[in-house]
Amino acid sequence: MSIQLRSERDGKLRQRAMIESFEDLLVDVPEAYGGDGQAPDPHDYFDLSLGACKAITAQMYARRKQWPLEGVEVRIVRDEQDEPRGVYCLEVIMTFLGDLDDAQRERLEEISHKCPIHRLMTTSEVRINTRQPS
Repeated sequence: MSIQLRSERDGKLRQRAMIESFEDLLVDVPEAYGGDGQAPDPHDYFDLSLGACKAITAQMYARRKQWPLEGVEVRIVRDEQDEPRGVYCLEVIMTFLGDLDDAQRERLEEISHKCPIHRLMTTSEVRINTRQPS
């Protein structure tokens, strides 16, 4: 699996992300940073990957337990004021829809912490090797 990005010729900083067998996604930055502000910025994709993964993990668990979860709503609130000092804060507010009791809702929240992206963001050492093609 690979993801390719290519600068858009008509955008100031906008990038087109190409992911195998999926519709292309656009990535941009706000006008205040020199972009066109016509697509989510990289931070948005970082944050939404966490929210989506937590929701999917909860849904998979509920399905396996045959719980009456009808859907999940996730809201991510970003606090990036301390990012220059190495602290990036995300508040995740999850609403579990359906006829669930309090214990089931609590368990779904606990399970969401075990999603691969949550674990990656909180417990993994990420190594990035950037290079030019040979």
